[in-house]
Amino acid sequence: MAIEEAKVYVEDLQRGMYVSRLDQPWTRTPFALQGFYIRDLEELRQLQRYCRFVYVDVVKSVGDAGIQLRKMTRSTAAVEKPRGVRSPRDPVAPALTFCRPVQVRRDAHPKPIPAHKEAAKAEKLYRELAIGMEEAMRQLVAEGRLPINQIKGSMEQMVDSIIRCPDASAWLARMHAMDEYTYRHSIRTSIWALLFGRHIGLCRDNLIRLGLAALLKDVGKLRLSEETVKAAERTARQELEYRKFVGYSVTMLSASPGIDPEIIKIVRCHREQHDGSGYPAGLRGDKIPVLARMCGIVTFYDEATNPRGAQFPVAASRAVAALYSLRGRSYQEQLVVEFIQAIGLYPTGTKVELSTGEVGMVLEQTYKRRLKPKVMVVLDQNKQRLPKPRLLDLAADDDHKDRLLARGKLPAEEKITIARDLEPSRFPEVDTAAIQAANVLTLTLGSGRAGFGQPPANNSGSRLPGFFSRLLG
Repeated sequence: MAIEEAKVYVEDLQRGMYVSRLDQPWTRTPFALQGFYIRDLEELRQLQRYCRFVYVDVVKSVGDAGIQLRKMTRSTAAVEKPRGVRSPRDPVAPALTFCRPVQVRRDAHPKPIPAHKEAAKAEKLYRELAIGMEEAMRQLVAEGRLPINQIKGSMEQMVDSIIRCPDASAWLARMHAMDEYTYRHSIRTSIWALLFGRHIGLCRDNLIRLGLAALLKDVGKLRLSEETVKAAERTARQELEYRKFVGYSVTMLSASPGIDPEIIKIVRCHREQHDGSGYPAGLRGDKIPVLARMCGIVTFYDEATNPRGAQFPVAASRAVAALYSLRGRSYQEQLVVEFIQAIGLYPTGTKVELSTGEVGMVLEQTYKRRLKPKVMVVLDQNKQRLPKPRLLDLAADDDHKDRLLARGKLPAEEKITIARDLEPSRFPEVDTAAIQAANVLTLTLGSGRAGFGQPPANNSGSRLPGFFSRLLG
């Protein structure tokens, strides 16, 4: 039977792993046996002294390390199965990178208030932050420094708003997706970062640090040529030039009096990747600060949903699927899963088609049942505009039908599911701004049993990928 081996960098080695090969001949090291279990810290120190990476036998490794290895090698392409004799220096699959789990605090913040109670305040804060960012960038160019206290004050208000109601700000991140790219990308990214941080229970101070880092991480692009920044496909030379923006950002922020050094650390590391393939320093795993790992994930997500130069954003599920495919490689798997849970597969503001054939927009999340949000239904099953938008609370609708079944009554129609999300360019009559308007939100969210109408029955069901059903259902 072929031996399953995984390439592991020495700083990621753990007790219980079985070392089967080194990155150099055994005779150049003090290890007498060609294959051994790591039993103590001294063996770890010796391996770190003589080797850069080793090959670990996945089957022979024991304990928690063995369980983790087998899990990772099943879920990634990083398993090496040698065929015949191979030199340890031959090209192999990327090394597995281990990361300590991030502490998640589910009840760190109070239960969110309804979106309609926060919508107007969040909209005002968003506009103030956008205006403030434009002014800050002008001041940075003219005077070489940022009005950091002013920006921090706006961010503190945004943090408090998101703690009260994540949905209101998530809606804004979707609604303003077509505004000028650079500023809006920074603001959207900071919103996603704050939603993410709230979800895992970051304290208010760390939420402010994370939000400010996401907001300011791209200031160094001001020193790049417009051609380099906006290039759809960069040449190798352009890519090297583009990557300098991280260092420029760090330099520019460091020159701003009063800025928190932790914010600069997040900015410096937000483009690093879990497997060491990022930049500027090629850091891996735990060497990347947790808040920087989170900033990297939200940056990828916003760039995937809002590609530069595209007329419309793309469907959220496509960006989520792309992000999920990079778990354990570009981004820490636990944090990828937590982010998907934070925003839901269908984030607030996403156009969706229901199993009934109707079309609407996700208005608000149901936080313990992410696949059952509140949806504002705008088009009927024939894709014709309804006389009046109808709020459908999918979770409440399910509960209502379950109660009928428990009493021995057969519901008039099957449970309604989201069949798929839609590209934002589809059905322009499902107008984001109109649905978001405060009077519609107040009318619908405050209308008690809104959503228990009699939509036409349909057996199409959901085409949601099985993993996401298990993850979010």
